[in-house]
Amino acid sequence: MDHRNGFSDSNEISNNNSTTCCIVPAAATTTSETLVSSEPLNTPDVAALQLLSNNLDSLHESTDSDYFYSDAKIALSSGREVAVHRCILSARSSVFKTVFSGLKDSGAKFELKELARDYEIGYNSLVAVLAYLYTGKVKSLPKGVCLCVDDGCSHVGCRPAVDFIAEVLYAAFVFQVPELIALYQRHLLDIIDWVAVDDILVVLYIANMCGNVCEKLVSKCVEIVVKSDVDIVTLDKALPPPIVKQIIDSRLELSLDKPENVGFPDKHVRRIHRALESDDVELVRMLLKEGHTNLDEAYALHYAVAYCDAKTTTELLDLGLADVNHRNSRGYTVLHVAAMRKEPKIIVSLLTKGARPSDLTIDGRKALQISKRLTRAADYYKSTEEGKASPKDRLCIEILEQAERRDPLHGEASLSLAIAGDDLRMKLLYLENRVGLAKLLFPMEAKVVMDIAQVDGTSEFTFATINSNKLNGAQTTVDLNEAPFRIQEEHLNRLKALSRTVELGKRFFPRCSEVLNKIMDADDLSQLACGGIDTAEERVVKRQRYMELQDVLSKAFHEDKEEFDRSAISSSSSSKSIVVTRPKGTAHC
Repeated sequence: MDHRNGFSDSNEISNNNSTTCCIVPAAATTTSETLVSSEPLNTPDVAALQLLSNNLDSLHESTDSDYFYSDAKIALSSGREVAVHRCILSARSSVFKTVFSGLKDSGAKFELKELARDYEIGYNSLVAVLAYLYTGKVKSLPKGVCLCVDDGCSHVGCRPAVDFIAEVLYAAFVFQVPELIALYQRHLLDIIDWVAVDDILVVLYIANMCGNVCEKLVSKCVEIVVKSDVDIVTLDKALPPPIVKQIIDSRLELSLDKPENVGFPDKHVRRIHRALESDDVELVRMLLKEGHTNLDEAYALHYAVAYCDAKTTTELLDLGLADVNHRNSRGYTVLHVAAMRKEPKIIVSLLTKGARPSDLTIDGRKALQISKRLTRAADYYKSTEEGKASPKDRLCIEILEQAERRDPLHGEASLSLAIAGDDLRMKLLYLENRVGLAKLLFPMEAKVVMDIAQVDGTSEFTFATINSNKLNGAQTTVDLNEAPFRIQEEHLNRLKALSRTVELGKRFFPRCSEVLNKIMDADDLSQLACGGIDTAEERVVKRQRYMELQDVLSKAFHEDKEEFDRSAISSSSSSKSIVVTRPKGTAHC
């Protein structure tokens, strides 16, 4: 068996510990460190232990355990809760025994972060450790959790697999399960040569937290990082100072520092980085005027994309002083770094400013492949409920895939400033309702493009806004030469922002745009109720729901039309209804 797969398929019981069953690492040799014997023991005692293990496994995985059997819950940072049984876990782990001794009430829960303070343990990693404590068996790696989305990946050392194994290692350390620590440390050592150096930083961080029990893993990771091209800024952000110092000292001793990295970052670059961390782009502008460095030399855009708020990155891009396709000392463009960050808004901002998705890293990867290697298959292929936010990982991949299919846009969306009167109102109302519907159906996608288009900086259009302004103008002293221009400017700014939103949606989220087109433009919405795999009953229910939606939209349109035709309305009234008619010439998203 290829040792890169890490585990064999056999579940065996140890000769030395009758309560421990685990999967044997295929590459492990017969030493004192070997956790279990690879020879099956067909004795009555072993059969009884296997039966007990299976029974406890069924209890652990029972869907009814939340209600009938469990007497405690473990709460994760994500909000999920895992039902457990105090007597079993207390008997298997001294840590749980101490924790549960302080929980007097049946059904009480404790926060996992109170134990695991230094690193977040995910749901699947926690369940893996609990399953071992219940059954004495180490189950195979969960495929959807340990596989990335890249079809060309061997899935030996991709980020999802590394994250899961490292989290289980840390969880085993927190719960003081030495046999699991030894097993997963050895597994990481077996695959470490297939792990990307940026992911090794994660392994090194966790292994260092585990202390002396992971000394071998720490030494191996440090050895790899010392010989790598990881820069000092990345090291400072990813690792504790003692480890960073050890790496720097080793590089100096071996003369491995690149000439371009010597003296970087200097004090001027550090000042720019600190200003970016404080979200103070104006201070960055002032520092640039001193003339000691520029944004490209300081890799300021790389730094902002990797570590700063998305708004700060957008403001830095708007300065127009940095090359959006500039490469850092490791050969990464800004878009490559954004793909590692996995923030959709930042990726869209870069693409709209001319970032090239076709650029390759030194090892031949595009931003799309980087994003795919970092995304768990379970998250990517998970269906999203209507109106719920899509996973950021999947959005990043969809954006980059769409960017590779077409040429980048140049400049802002063109608008005709000759639009006036009712035509302007109808077009604004259409765009308001289209974007509003997008916010309801695709909240994450809508937020990304609306932030890029800076919709929040404009005033929402309603009929009441204009008419109340007219009424106020009749009752108070108003500069008649200025008031019409002010109103027109507000509406044109809003129109420009909404049009930009629609345009970006069409470019980066065509799937969502097609759905909106059908709803906004279809005369008969009931056709949308028919799905290819729906049962007859489901089609009836969906058809009824869409007919109800059609009635609501039609009623809202007629109400808006009546209000639009009125010469004046009360200043306290407002209208936010949805219109399904589309003015001629309006672009779709």
